[in-house]
Amino acid sequence: MNISMIPEMAASAGDRAVVTADGRSLTAVELLGRALRAAKRFQQYPAVLYLGTNHLAYPVALFGAALAGVPFVPLNYRLGEQQLNALLARHEGALVLRPDDLDALVGEDSAADDAADEFEAPVQDDDAIAVIIYTSGTTSDPKPAILRHRHLLAYVFNTLEFGTAEETDASLVAVPPYHIAGLTNLLSNLYTGRRIVYLPGFDATTWLDTVRAERVTHAMIVPTMLARLVAEIGDANADTPSLASLAYGGSRTPRPVLERALRCFPDTGFVNAYGLTETASSVAVLGPDDHRIAIASSDPMVQERLGSVGQPLPGIEIVVRTEEGEPVPAGETGLVFVRGEQISGEYGARSVLDAEGWFATRDLGHLDEEGYLYIEGRADDTIIRGGENIAPAEIEDVLLDHAGITEAAVIGVPDPEWGQRIVAVLVGDVDPDEIREFAKQKLRSSKTPDLIVFRDELPKTETGKLLRRVLVAELENTNA
Repeated sequence: MNISMIPEMAASAGDRAVVTADGRSLTAVELLGRALRAAKRFQQYPAVLYLGTNHLAYPVALFGAALAGVPFVPLNYRLGEQQLNALLARHEGALVLRPDDLDALVGEDSAADDAADEFEAPVQDDDAIAVIIYTSGTTSDPKPAILRHRHLLAYVFNTLEFGTAEETDASLVAVPPYHIAGLTNLLSNLYTGRRIVYLPGFDATTWLDTVRAERVTHAMIVPTMLARLVAEIGDANADTPSLASLAYGGSRTPRPVLERALRCFPDTGFVNAYGLTETASSVAVLGPDDHRIAIASSDPMVQERLGSVGQPLPGIEIVVRTEEGEPVPAGETGLVFVRGEQISGEYGARSVLDAEGWFATRDLGHLDEEGYLYIEGRADDTIIRGGENIAPAEIEDVLLDHAGITEAAVIGVPDPEWGQRIVAVLVGDVDPDEIREFAKQKLRSSKTPDLIVFRDELPKTETGKLLRRVLVAELENTNA
């Protein structure tokens, strides 16, 4: 088995539109036919590299590569020339699909539908490499995360049921194709029978207009997109009556942004999804009922769950351990480990799974007594000040409670006396002394920022992940 069975199953279930982009659509049969035609071309290459945006050609290329038995590699088209050339050099001899190639790949002629008679797919191995996704490199250079067919199929089969969507269901995808969410949204929506509507990029006004025009029922966004949406909507109702579910994830969502979003979309079920590239998408989910109960509850513990990423998905185990590998009790912070069939934990030819199959996410977090997972930040981001370990997220959440702050990043920079001092980099228009006093009222003195710096914006990846290393380098070099 490999992921090409998903469009095959979709085509066998009925020939209706399954993907829409830029005013055009492909039916399930058309998608499969064009993927088969592409596979006939792809089989002579060691890999297929995709350098385009969200386009009808994306699913054609992905499934064409799967049918041909070669890895599919979606690359970040926004990279600088030097960075991009370095990645291309890692795939010598591969076919590179650039923006100018995409329309031809989709094709407009009926020959695509006859390709099944002309192409004989190789024997499929579910342990073969399906996709290589380069990690975003927020703390180091991008690494090639390997996802085999069995990992992706385990995610789909363990969490979803085939053909359960309504015929009118449509899912809006604005995350880029080189993000794990872009890949798994394609697989999961096609498998459940939900039409996929692609946007080539994100713009709040366009996103809202598309939800209304296409009667979108489901969507997935990252926190920066959610922040732009609530800024666009303001205090009004979003007026998106068809939108039944809105999933968010990929990085931490500031509590004020989430609370505003819940007011803007009062009739929409919110889903917080936690996962990594190496885990083949989500491993834990905070569902709509969890959101509603947390908002309505008077129990502080239940209210806090709005800040969690929920409970493990079927087939997933999660434990929290010390640096030495010992399990920690409920409520105590440690390193988050995950295990399950969908977990890859493989970079190039190197697996980082331990002997028992556990993957170290390098996220800090804790589990409550009912198994809800709280992510507190990356272990690499921990600030060590005077021997005390300080999680930046705790300070950031306090700073974001101030009405004048829209974004916050807390980092540690070298200090000869304390080892590291705490620097808060903020977006907003507030007097630094006011912020410092605000922080002192809510934090211990050891956690109060030593320095407050304002910026017009924070450095982030295209999918909204904060690039702390950029801030650290900037502030170290300027001796701020």
